[in-house]
Amino acid sequence: MNPTILKMKKTIQTFLFAIATSLAIPASAQDVAIDKDDIKIGKKQYSPYLHQAQPDQVFWGDTHLHTSYSTDAGMIGNQLGPDEALRFAKGEKVIASSGTPARLIRPLDFLVVADHAENLGLAPMIEESNPELLKDPWGKRVHDLVKAGRGFEAYGIWGEEGMAVGKDPMPNPALMRSMWSRIVDAVDEHNQPGVFTAFHAFEWTSSPDTRNLHRNVIFRDSKDEAMQILPLSNYDTTDPEDLWKWMADYEADTGGRVLAIPHGGNLSNGAMFDVETRSGKPIDADYARRRMKWEPLYEVTQIKGDGEAHPLLSPNDEFADYYNWDKGDFGFNAKTPEMLPGEYGRSGLKRGLELESKIGINPYKFGMIGSSDSHTSLASTKEENYFGKFSGVEPGTGKVRYDDEVIVDRRPNATGAITIRHWESTASGLAGVWARENTREAIWDAMARKEVYASTGTRMLVRVFGGWDFEEDDVQRPDYAKQGYARGVPMGGDLSRAPEGKAPKFMVRALRDPDGANLDRIQIVKGWLGEDGKSKERIYDIAVSDDREIGEDGRCKEPVGDTVDVEDASYTNSIGAALLGGYWEDPDFDPSQSAFYYIRVLEIPTPSWLAYDKKAFGDIQVPDSAVMKQQERAYTSPIWYTP
Repeated sequence: MNPTILKMKKTIQTFLFAIATSLAIPASAQDVAIDKDDIKIGKKQYSPYLHQAQPDQVFWGDTHLHTSYSTDAGMIGNQLGPDEALRFAKGEKVIASSGTPARLIRPLDFLVVADHAENLGLAPMIEESNPELLKDPWGKRVHDLVKAGRGFEAYGIWGEEGMAVGKDPMPNPALMRSMWSRIVDAVDEHNQPGVFTAFHAFEWTSSPDTRNLHRNVIFRDSKDEAMQILPLSNYDTTDPEDLWKWMADYEADTGGRVLAIPHGGNLSNGAMFDVETRSGKPIDADYARRRMKWEPLYEVTQIKGDGEAHPLLSPNDEFADYYNWDKGDFGFNAKTPEMLPGEYGRSGLKRGLELESKIGINPYKFGMIGSSDSHTSLASTKEENYFGKFSGVEPGTGKVRYDDEVIVDRRPNATGAITIRHWESTASGLAGVWARENTREAIWDAMARKEVYASTGTRMLVRVFGGWDFEEDDVQRPDYAKQGYARGVPMGGDLSRAPEGKAPKFMVRALRDPDGANLDRIQIVKGWLGEDGKSKERIYDIAVSDDREIGEDGRCKEPVGDTVDVEDASYTNSIGAALLGGYWEDPDFDPSQSAFYYIRVLEIPTPSWLAYDKKAFGDIQVPDSAVMKQQERAYTSPIWYTP
């Protein structure tokens, strides 16, 4: 090769490497997409957006949806499989299992079909009288019961002889592979890069001592990698450390990528954010490192209650009492106050700071998302379009829609004190993801770097940046996001080495759901490690609507107001604001103390799904304590400060 050309080629390669290296510094906080063919050395281009690399779109999706292939869905009425679930998420009209037509107000951008691994596809196999199923004595037994119209009896047998004892009543890898293959095929068929993303996934349903330690396992990869494994189940292990080893083996064997998302901590009776491992050992640095490698996110809100905060843990937070499921686990053990810190997202983040001070690594440095955990195949999270937790409680099913026992008090001499009924559920939630494009790779990478946030069901736009040299006017700049990435970090990012005499500064913007309610306020929730080694918290209102005042204590005491007409299931956007922006500098910053900061955005009051049901179906029988109106909200992944 001509020496001059060779030298030029090396120069270009060096230049590209330098660009990639310089952009890779904040790679945990943003996407990098450089096209080497478009780079013109020494030539200024007119368009300023040619090499823009930061995430510029929010994609909405559900990372936790069950179809008829989950036994606790298909065996109790769900007749819709992965294909229907994906078509519904893409905006198509489908007929729910109860016969009611259903459709989303707008399509989702992505969906994770996360069916339970335990006896995957049992209900469809029974429906089609699968020959392999009928060869198994236990399989034929439950098959015959279902065909005889005794489906709930068959479901009870599965629960008692399988899940309750942690032993597979029908161990047959070939059956599981055939069902897994069907799901994988459906997901690949519906995946349309740039238009709609469908992820390969499953739920690992760990329930040690009837405590909820469930995880959704989500792959970045294609069918080729996904078909090289069989989903890990509760029958294989209940220890998250075994799951992490399984995930490590998957990546080593296939070259793929995978992450897990824990959820439902308010049914874990303190085990979700424990200070000990499942084997009873104190959490150490190795455990912390592995947990954060494999579990970068936490599903903080879903149908089975909201898990951000609890009034007993946050007595100064007037918004903490939001759909708390705080009675017990799956019906066998009651809740005690000392369990609560191990269950809620905010207390988990605080506990992470405390553990970090002792072992050097934070095991609970997670980002936050919401998702549905619906078992209807329908990712319906708007209050006026709520199709319920299970198919048996879909709209129009009558009294059972409200009285159904989602959690049954199963204790000896049960009093019903820890029973939870369906009227106590919420239509939550969704995951908002900041990324460059609607593909598996881009969305998965955003989840891995925690540039995501949780919504209780609406699609408000929320963005936050933290840095050391932002100024108050920066939040008003048209290139607000560009400045945020260039001079700071986004949600899920890290700040460290505070400059002398400086405190962290935050820029936040929030825009209402175009089909939803105006905004009440933007808040920053701060948690930090005090000099006594104990974690503390404080909430600051940084932007409020309607010209209300924020006091010297950083709080707005005046409520936003209320336009809800419960009888008519209506409200108006005559109060609140369509757009709020806030700038905030930590007034109590101590550079020697570890801290986290996340954003909570509240909408104005709106009717709950019960109010919409009351209007649609006439008088419904629910207790006076039932939530008829609420304030929807969003929670961002934190930004951490580490000395």
